[in-house]
Order: sequence, then structure tokens, then C-alpha cells
Amino acid sequence: MRHKCLSIAGFDGSGGAGIQADIKTFSATGSYALTVLTALPIQNTCGVTACYEIGSKQVEAQLISIFEDITPDAIKIGMLANARVIEVVATCLSKFATNIPIVLVPVMVATSGDRLLDPDAVDVLKHVLIPMADLITPNLPEARCLIADNSADDIDMDALIDLGCKAVLLKGGHAGTDHAIDWYVTSTEKQALSSPWIHTKNTHGTGCTLSAAITSFVAQGMPMMEACQHAKSYITKAIQASCQYSIGKGAGPVHHFYDWWA
Repeated sequence: MRHKCLSIAGFDGSGGAGIQADIKTFSATGSYALTVLTALPIQNTCGVTACYEIGSKQVEAQLISIFEDITPDAIKIGMLANARVIEVVATCLSKFATNIPIVLVPVMVATSGDRLLDPDAVDVLKHVLIPMADLITPNLPEARCLIADNSADDIDMDALIDLGCKAVLLKGGHAGTDHAIDWYVTSTEKQALSSPWIHTKNTHGTGCTLSAAITSFVAQGMPMMEACQHAKSYITKAIQASCQYSIGKGAGPVHHFYDWWA
């Protein structure tokens, strides 16, 4: 348990996304999971029916408690819900997490289409937290929101880098092609990460799982690009392995422990 990963994210009682997915992914990929809860969505595989806030003071207290005792090797940030929580997370990480790699998922909308970030918090996310990130992992709708691009044209990847993060993994799962193509982008390189499209309804928590796997591999010392490649392989196999299961009435979870339960 030498490699410690901190997930700062929301709750998912159905176990496929959020902190629950992060814990499973960290564990399945060989890292120890630490958590800070930021929000309490009431959700299952069919969608989100309500969302209860965790106060910014309570989020701050959780972060201080972790960092007073344990230093993570890498940090994953998921759902933050509102501007107050974003600001307190940024303040705490500025104080306690110097030189710790940060992977940020700009969570705005769930797979079901339910909104998970207050609209007025997007600018705070862009200007306060994204510049602290070593990697952001937006899907196509999130990327368009971040750069205010509503066109049907290709995403301006340079505009994402201009937000201040060191690297972007632009997820292509919403593109509707026969391959799931993600783009790893920095100020100096662009590289496609491709895998065959898997036809399944079990896609709940895929973004959480991918970013958590990246975080785990970075904590273990991999360079960011290599971590993204390994995480892409992991999520592809986890989706493929889930095809033989049916958990829930909606979009089911991926099989995080496919390699362990074989």
C-alpha cells in the first residue's frame, strides 16, 4: 500500500460512479484510496433524482484531516457541485498539495443527463481550479462548455490548454464513431488514444473510472501520457467485461475488478 490516491468527489449509492468508483478503481489498479466527500447526489443507474450539498466548511475539514495525517501521491478531483466548494478545495490544495499531481474531471452533467454543477460555478472552475491541474479529462460536451464553443466543428484543443492546465485528455465517447478516440494534448504534442467501440449500456461511471485509473498510475510513478495509455486499456477491458452482467435498470456500471474476479 505504498501508493496513496485521494479522491475528492461526490457520492453514488449505486456504486458505479463518484467516490465509490474511485475506491474500486484505485484498489483494482494497485493503489490505496483516500476520500473527501463533496456532495450527496441521490442516484442510481437510471439517473439523479436529487442532490444535497456538503457544506464548504465540512469539505475543508475533511481535507485538513487527511493532509494532517497522510500525504497522497496523487489526487483526483471529481464532482464539486458549487463555487464555494471549488474555492475551498483550491485553497486547501494550494496550501497542502504542492507538487502532488492533480487529475481533474470537470464534472458538469451525469451520464443520465442530470446536471451536477451549478451553472454559475463554471467560471470559478475555469479560473480557480483548472490552472492547478496537471491533467483535465473533459468529455466533448464538457469541453464545449469550458471554451464556450457550441459549434458542430471539431473542438479547439489548444483553447483547452489555454485554460491553464498542463495537459488535457479529451474523451471521445460522445462522438458516435466506430472507435472511442481520446486525444492527449499538451502545449507541444497531440496524440490519439484509440480503442474499439463497445456496444453496451454499461457506461455508468466510465469518466470517473478512467480518471481514477490515470490518478492511480501517476501515483505509482508513471509519466502522465503513459498513465493515460494504461488507464485507457483498463477502462476498455472494464467496459468489455461488464457486457455479461446486468446491474440496475438503466446504464449499468463497468466491471472494475475484471482482472481479479476472472
